[in-house]
Parts: sequence; C-alpha cells; structure tokens
Amino acid sequence: MQTSGNDIFYRNPYDVNECLFVNLSSPSSSKYKSVSSIGTPDVVAEKARRQYLREMMSTRLGVKRESDVISSADRVGSDGNEYYDLQVRMKSYASRAQLAVTQAEIDAATELEWDRRLITVLGSANNRLYEFRLQTANATYEANKVGHVTEQSCCDYLRTLQVQDSS
Repeated sequence: MQTSGNDIFYRNPYDVNECLFVNLSSPSSSKYKSVSSIGTPDVVAEKARRQYLREMMSTRLGVKRESDVISSADRVGSDGNEYYDLQVRMKSYASRAQLAVTQAEIDAATELEWDRRLITVLGSANNRLYEFRLQTANATYEANKVGHVTEQSCCDYLRTLQVQDSS
C-alpha cells in the first residue's frame, strides 16, 4: 500500500483533524486481481495500522503515538466488487517537559495531543489497488455515528470501475 504518486489529499480548512485521502497503486508494479490478493481483512488492517503509524511519526522529543485496529471487514458492494472496510484509531501523546532529565519527568507531563479515527475502504480494479481514507477526530466520529450521515456511510460510495485498455 505504498503510494505511487497517484494520490489526492484534501484537508478541511475549518477542522484540521478532518481530511480525505485517495490513493491508486502504480499500474506498472501492481497486479491486484481482487482486494483479497493482499490478505484477509484482519491482516490488511494490521498492515494499514503500522503504515499509518509510520506516516504520522514525529521527530519531536517526548511524542508517543498509539494505534488500534477498531474493525476490519470485507463486503460486496452494490457493483458486485469486493471491498475491505477498515477502521483504525490513533492517539498522539506529547510531553510538555520533553527536555526533562529523567523519563519519569517526561512521562509525568505527558498529555493527549490528538485522538483520530481513520476510516479506510480498499478495492481493486484494473489490476490496481484503490484506497479511500477519511480521517476525523474520534470525538466527532462518536458524536455523529447515531442518526446522521456518518463517515462510514460516505465510504460505502467508493466504486471501482473496470477500464478498457486503449492500446
């Protein structure tokens, strides 16, 4: 799930915790017949969790990132294609005393910096892997998941299409 440069990134200018990311694997180096060719939903979710941790690494002293796979499932969309739905929760902790002498002093001043939910849909077509990812603050996700259009329902709209090769 490395990016090939065929990606799109949008950030909500009013809420920096919210963003949308679309990525397509490279056509020359990928041979994805189906999304299941990259593994089971649980295996793929764990790979995604580790990748997201790498993407959000920090070089600041006293910063610690944690992540958990919330859910992973496969489904068949209304178009008949298989999709994987993944949810990962990430937390970042930062210390106000990152230059303290002992680790205990650093840990004592550590506080939650942010808590985000990453909702991802993976699908394949044209021998390529398609990734659609939404990110939002976990509190926003929890507040909106009952009785509203949720981030997950937006992910249900991802469709992969077979394209005829023009050559």
